[in-house]
Amino acid sequence: MRRPLFAALRIALHVLVVALSALVLVRAVLDPAGPRWGQVLLVALLVGTYLAGGATVAPARRGRRAPLLLWLAAITLLWAVLVLLRPEAAYLVFPLFFLYLHLLRPVAGVLAVLVTTAVAILALGLAGTWSIGGVVGPLIGAAVALLIGLGYRAFAIESAERDRLLGELVDTRDQLAATEHEAGVLAERARLAREIHDTVAQGLSSIQMLLHAAERADPDGAGVEHVRLARETAASSLADTRRFIRELTPPQLDDQGLGGALRRLAAEDWSRRGLDVTVRVADGLDLPMHQQTALLRIAQGAVANVLQHAQAGRAGIDLRADGSALHLEISDDGRGFETAETAVTGAARSDSFGLRAIRERVAQLGGTMDVRSAPGEGTVLTVDLAREDRP
Repeated sequence: MRRPLFAALRIALHVLVVALSALVLVRAVLDPAGPRWGQVLLVALLVGTYLAGGATVAPARRGRRAPLLLWLAAITLLWAVLVLLRPEAAYLVFPLFFLYLHLLRPVAGVLAVLVTTAVAILALGLAGTWSIGGVVGPLIGAAVALLIGLGYRAFAIESAERDRLLGELVDTRDQLAATEHEAGVLAERARLAREIHDTVAQGLSSIQMLLHAAERADPDGAGVEHVRLARETAASSLADTRRFIRELTPPQLDDQGLGGALRRLAAEDWSRRGLDVTVRVADGLDLPMHQQTALLRIAQGAVANVLQHAQAGRAGIDLRADGSALHLEISDDGRGFETAETAVTGAARSDSFGLRAIRERVAQLGGTMDVRSAPGEGTVLTVDLAREDRP
């Protein structure tokens, strides 16, 4: 709705300028003392300069305001000369008001309106006798223009903010969809890794052990070479199977498990982005791969939220076990926020969509999430899950 409305207002402004200029042009041609061709030329020059404004407004939107200011100054000067020669041109000040208020900064725009109003009143007074209408008319026009112009500016700011929020919502929706897709892919990869480990890898390991026992039982037997070849083939296949299992698991978890993955991220990624992250993971946590993957993604999502919104310098990740329960806590010293609505809906603010994604991931694991925060006091995100032991 914003763009069609603004386009309609711009068209209305152009029509008003052309109509008022046509009025001045007709009065100059039909002047009782004879056509005033100099005034006609001045009107044409004013309208031409105004219509050429598109080439000056566009650079101003890219940060170069000099062409815009020169264009406004040229229009104002032409109008001031014309209004001294033809008092009817004073009415052209009304569309000029909107140009000043829309294109100049607020204080400069208001000052321009006041100055041109004074010029219009002076021109009308010098053209004949001073009258209340000649003074009150421009003042009322200026007041109406100020109200409309300031309302237009407020509407434009509100519309821009709404567009920004809608853009963030679309981006967050896409991010959430990508996160859910990634979570599904990771869950399936973890399931396949578990299935291969529990079936093929275990079977190959058993075959290798049995063949090795057969080789030891009859080392000089007629078929010992075939037994040895079969054992070596089973060992090679088992190594390939374990490599497949490693490739199905997140690369961060390959070497040192969840604690090592989080510490590497803290040292290599998060510190490079200006956040000092302390990682504490309890010793002896032998979790299944799918749970390690889920906890890693939850921590990554929470820290990404901190980096994007919290303006924090320090954060902490603490993972510990309490019997059959796991407790993951991510804290930061950032600006914090009001959690009254977020605690209920999980999406009260534009920056809580990341929390919503984490909440949904936790819910898929059958766990709970809690957020404690206050403005200026940082944020603590706590996740509780049922502990699963590695099979």
